Amino acid sequence: VFPLQNPDITITDNVLRFRAQGHGAKGDNIYEFEIEFLEPVEPKPVCRMTQRQLNITVQKKESNWWERLTKQEKRPLFLAPDFDRWLDESDAEMELKEKEEEKINKMKIDSRVPKDPFKHLKKGYLIMYNLVQFLGFSWIFVNMTVRLFILGKDSFYDTFHTISDMMYFCQTLALMEIMNSLIGLVRTPLIPSVVQVEMFIFFHHLGKLVVFFIFYFWSISELFRYPYYMLSCIGIEWKPLTWLRYTVWIPLYPLGGLAEAVCIVQSIPIFSETGKFSLGLPNPLNVTIQFPFVLQIFLIALFLGVFVNFRHLYKQRKQHLGPKKRKMK
Repeated sequence: VFPLQNPDITITDNVLRFRAQGHGAKGDNIYEFEIEFLEPVEPKPVCRMTQRQLNITVQKKESNWWERLTKQEKRPLFLAPDFDRWLDESDAEMELKEKEEEKINKMKIDSRVPKDPFKHLKKGYLIMYNLVQFLGFSWIFVNMTVRLFILGKDSFYDTFHTISDMMYFCQTLALMEIMNSLIGLVRTPLIPSVVQVEMFIFFHHLGKLVVFFIFYFWSISELFRYPYYMLSCIGIEWKPLTWLRYTVWIPLYPLGGLAEAVCIVQSIPIFSETGKFSLGLPNPLNVTIQFPFVLQIFLIALFLGVFVNFRHLYKQRKQHLGPKKRKMK
């Protein structure tokens, strides 16, 4: 008799009434029936109709065992049991018992987990931290972009002196990310957190194009990282932002690492000539730790750090954007 047209399904006075028009063996007809239940049921049935069948779910008012479905002792001729869903009294009692045990076990597990009295305070701190960093790097990005459009190439050569105060602030504040990882406030591993904190004390010696690109790459990547973390703190996931967070870094990290390496290589002759930041140890050692040598070590660590962070972000990207694995039943 499918498809049904205009089905009317109601429950009044504990009686289920069904009426619909359908096409059967004898053409179009009105089909209707009534079922008076043995005990009280909820007056609002849940109906789901497909091309082949109509499912009507009726909820009992009390979860107890019925001797039969209908008030009349003799089962109606049109009514047949679905043995795939059939439960006898022992099965029903077992199912109820399992559900009760499951609820009790869940309550026990929840009671064992200690409640963190500072949970909301920690969440508020993380939201404010990520918000402040986002605003700082937004200022850097907007400032550099506006200056680029107004001054053109001339904006490249005084990037550090224009942006350095805000960049120092953001990078100094980023030291908190290492602390957050150490005390378990965030789940980010320690090494990627350390790699995120950059050293740029030698940038002020360079008024060159490379500094502009380093700051620009940093600010673009952080424009998506910090809003993503901020929304994650309050349990919100915006899919476009998630995609940007775990995609934008793919070109920016290699380019940023290369720009930093070029900047270090260009600064080594300057520090060799001036001797600035070199440390002379007192006698009898009479040894001087040359800062250019420190920069060479840092250059090696830079490439290792980029590799570690690249690998970490690649795993995170697969976790958040990769195909979801189906759970085996």
